[in-house]
Amino acid sequence: MDAHLTRRKFLGRAGAALAAFSIVPARVLGANAPSKRINVAMIGTGNQGTLDLRMFLAEADVQVVAVCDVNRASHGYRSEDQFLGREPARRMVEDHYAGLQRSGVYRGCAAYNDFREVLARPDVDAVAIVVPDHWHRVMTVMAAEAGKDIYCEKPLSLTVADGRAMVEAVRRNNVILQTGSHQRSNPRTRFGCELVRNGRIGKLLRIETVLGPWNKVGPAAGWQPTPVPEGFDYGLWLGPAPWAPHHKDRCFYTFRFIQDYSGGQTTNLGAHALDMAQWGNGSDHTGPVEIEDDGSVLPEDGLFNVVQNVKFRARYANGVELTCRTAEEGDKTGAQCRFIGTEGWVETGAGGFFTFPDKLKLERLDRDELRLGTSSNHFRDFLDCIKTRATPAAPVETGHRSASFCHLANIAMQLKRKLRWDPAAEKFIDDEAANRMLSRAAREPWA
Repeated sequence: MDAHLTRRKFLGRAGAALAAFSIVPARVLGANAPSKRINVAMIGTGNQGTLDLRMFLAEADVQVVAVCDVNRASHGYRSEDQFLGREPARRMVEDHYAGLQRSGVYRGCAAYNDFREVLARPDVDAVAIVVPDHWHRVMTVMAAEAGKDIYCEKPLSLTVADGRAMVEAVRRNNVILQTGSHQRSNPRTRFGCELVRNGRIGKLLRIETVLGPWNKVGPAAGWQPTPVPEGFDYGLWLGPAPWAPHHKDRCFYTFRFIQDYSGGQTTNLGAHALDMAQWGNGSDHTGPVEIEDDGSVLPEDGLFNVVQNVKFRARYANGVELTCRTAEEGDKTGAQCRFIGTEGWVETGAGGFFTFPDKLKLERLDRDELRLGTSSNHFRDFLDCIKTRATPAAPVETGHRSASFCHLANIAMQLKRKLRWDPAAEKFIDDEAANRMLSRAAREPWA
């Protein structure tokens, strides 16, 4: 595709070509649509994308009409035995729907290399964006401008500025966005946060969060480029990120350990742990006012260059203090969050649900106490909100604020000093060096 072909011209041409099919999105027809199905397209069919694809296929009112990935098909994802990409994803979709047909045959899922072709299809109601973080802003903004509802995996953004641009695009175009922070649809996590918000542990004093460790080993100093695999559009994979020579560990699952594309476990697992902290503290539309490094460790050399051992502390305007660290041997892995109050504590996350005193688990909320929603299936919640236009469990502002907390932490750990943050202005106070790290330049034509 010509890099100089503008998005608007591309959408116009593709839209005109597809108009001949007279396809109308299901949500336009509303309850009287013949199929009453939501047409979904998957953008990104790697490790997480395949997991999300299975969740959408499980919903009877969803029709997956397209998959998109810059990789045709290969091994080399989270585990070497995974064979993923757009063609395996297409086969998964068509095999699933073929099993529902009397004929046992189905050939109705298109596979694309370029996501702009997906956005140009007028029959697509919603897209799932499950790609490296450096692509989230571009794809979300363009999807919103194309009128598509969006399921965007966590962390919502690569930078604070990217997140704010995504919030504005979603609001401006009145589309639904669900952030993939699925703890918001975990009944145990919701109940734990309700206990905290309703004062069942007394006055909240402190929040302790723990993140799982690095789970991959990257190339050491002196690494050499490797050939681009056949069927892999490496230029489009890089997209808005700076040009860099290809290495097999730069892409796929391990992108998260390189700053140009992600923020390490700080953003990967922090998007869960800090999101739970935000929820329990009632901070969904704000964030901390101070944040500082507390002894984190950055790698000295090699391809992977994000914070290796996370350790920072922060303080909210209400006086609540938060700590975050990488799990030690014997710790619960994943993302865990403990709320500590004057009369007890509640802990929730991937490692389980715990309280002190233990009887807090059996508490029942009064009818007039605060409730934090009812979702128990993050994908189902997204689909229901497409139909009702209600606010989803993890809307765009919530996803932005939780991701921003992660970005602030990475900046503080890189600069090794205490930073003061203005959550309303989304700026550091009296620290221009830190403020320059809130955004990044994008390569053309993605600026």
